[in-house]
Formats: sequence, C-alpha cells, structure tokens
Amino acid sequence: MSENGSMRLCLALALGWAAQRAGCKISLAESCTGGMACAWLAGVAGSSAWLEGGVVSYSNAMKRTLLGVTEASLLAHGAVSSAVAAEMADGASRLGSGGPGPLASASITGIAGPSGGTHEKPVGTVWFAWKLPGQSVLTQTQRFRGDRAGVQAQAAHWALSGLFSLLVQASGQASAQWSMPNTSHSP
Repeated sequence: MSENGSMRLCLALALGWAAQRAGCKISLAESCTGGMACAWLAGVAGSSAWLEGGVVSYSNAMKRTLLGVTEASLLAHGAVSSAVAAEMADGASRLGSGGPGPLASASITGIAGPSGGTHEKPVGTVWFAWKLPGQSVLTQTQRFRGDRAGVQAQAAHWALSGLFSLLVQASGQASAQWSMPNTSHSP
C-alpha cells in the first residue's frame, strides 16, 4: 500500500471510530470530488457499521433534486459557495434510511480544474460544510494547489479530517483542542 493509501486508510478508520463513539453514522454530499471521500470510507471492511452513504451531486439539478439545495442559493451565490455547501450538508444529514443513529454529514463543492475557475473563484477553490446531529452547519473554504486529481484528493482529505475533528470534539473524546488539518493551500 502506498503512503497516501495508508494515510487514507488511517483517516477512514479514525473517522469510523469517532462516528461510533459519537453514536452516529456518516453521510456525504460530494460535487467536485466525485465520490472520492465516500469511496475512501467504503474501502474499509466493516464500514457499513458507521457509513450511511453518499451522494455525488455534480450538477445543480442533482443538488436541488437529491439534496434540497435551493435555486435561490444557486442563483445568488453559485454552486461553489458557503450557502450551497451548507445546504448540501443539511440535505445529506436528512438522507438516512432511519437506521440506528443520527447522521453526521459533510459536503464538498468546488472547482477542481483545470478549467472553470474565475477571478473570484479560481481553480482549487473548494467550499466545505459539516453538520453534526443537533448542531448548526459549519462552513469553510480552502484554496488548494495542484492538478485536478491533487485538488480532489486534498479536498476529500480536508472534508473527512474536518468531520473527524468535529466528531471528536462533540463526543468529548479530545483531551486537547483539535484543529482542522494542515494541508497545502494558499491564503
């Protein structure tokens, strides 16, 4: 297994542990990563104990239909925005089958490149949102460097690391303040 593969496996195992400790399952909504984050989690044997699933909502129509993203948010802010990321995470948190445990969700929407960027939202701009059961949605943006695959991998890692940190904080398992992961990004 490559070093990156080992890091992804460790992250997926840690996230599964944190979800189980918090008494919830994970649901993801992905756009620019195309299901990469969910695939990393589903690659762990036994992940069905803590992974509810994911939605790849690449088009705005899928964001509206499957996740309940509003046309107003898409028109006012664009698909790559805090508002849309928040609505995606909120929608993913409601997609569960009603099985055991509430859902903790994360969403990813961005511009992986190599084209599609603008002056205001250059290639590598990614918005994230996280929603834990009974809590408000949190959003954050990052700008990653690299080719398309690199931006996608960094974004998937950031989303899952952020969800892990929030679950650990929420479940009281942290003895010290956890922070968001340190990945390469520009200011």
